[in-house]
Amino acid sequence: MNEKPNPQGAVLRFIIILFSTFGSNVILFLMHLLIVPWDVNPEIFRVGSFAVRWYGLLFASSFLFGYIIMNKIFKNENLEEAVLDRLTIYMAIGVVAGARLGHCLFYEPSYYLQHPLEILMIWHGGLASHGAAVGILLAVWLFTKKEKKDYLWVLDRVAIVVALSGFFIRMGNLMNSEIYGVETTLPWGFVFLRNHEVAPKHPTQIYEGLAYLAIFILLYVIYWRKKGEHIQGLLISLICILIFTARFFIEFVKEDQVAFESTMKMNMGQLLSIPFILLGLAGLIWSIKRNKRAVIKR
Repeated sequence: MNEKPNPQGAVLRFIIILFSTFGSNVILFLMHLLIVPWDVNPEIFRVGSFAVRWYGLLFASSFLFGYIIMNKIFKNENLEEAVLDRLTIYMAIGVVAGARLGHCLFYEPSYYLQHPLEILMIWHGGLASHGAAVGILLAVWLFTKKEKKDYLWVLDRVAIVVALSGFFIRMGNLMNSEIYGVETTLPWGFVFLRNHEVAPKHPTQIYEGLAYLAIFILLYVIYWRKKGEHIQGLLISLICILIFTARFFIEFVKEDQVAFESTMKMNMGQLLSIPFILLGLAGLIWSIKRNKRAVIKR
């Protein structure tokens, strides 16, 4: 009786022969095949001095998709679209102003305090996500005061799209070949050729982006599973815990953003993440206890 061909076995025997003949050189060769040479042009197109960049497109996409998702949520809550329009304006100002001031004050304070007008030159680059988070918290507070809405109620809904926005922003960083990690021997290392790198680096933009996308999916599912009737303060607490915990650990394989971080045991990104994690934990405990008291009263 003829045996059936076994292609998997043939491949395995071939690998064993290669390894026994060439040893560890085979593994090194395969690793080099898997390394990603990254040389993407950050500009999509240019007309004279005007250029459309991937970062700008992805940044705008975060607002576009955030608006679409929030519009669906507002319809579920029987709120007018005009309210969302006003919230979007507050959010846009809060994100941009907070992110810019965060970078200038947290990462390069000595330079920008000597050149304060350059703080306004956001087209030169330099935005910080921790500053954006502070800007969002302040912008939502001002919005709720003006619109007479509950602060935690709005934050819980904003938290969902903030996580998605984080994904888009990190993909923009990837297209800019910026904010990446230290050298790695892992097979998915990126060689950022535009920065004249020759060694593979951790693609920390992808690590963070995927983490934020997973957090967005989790918050989105929680919201719709309860149709918005979840514990108040739950979503904003979860996003503070999850996003900034992910950021804290990914920073261990990320290159320093500024020179003074080389002398620090924890870099600026990690130090700035700790207060948000603690705030999230406190908010989560408070929300759960508050919900239990409300259930008991019923």
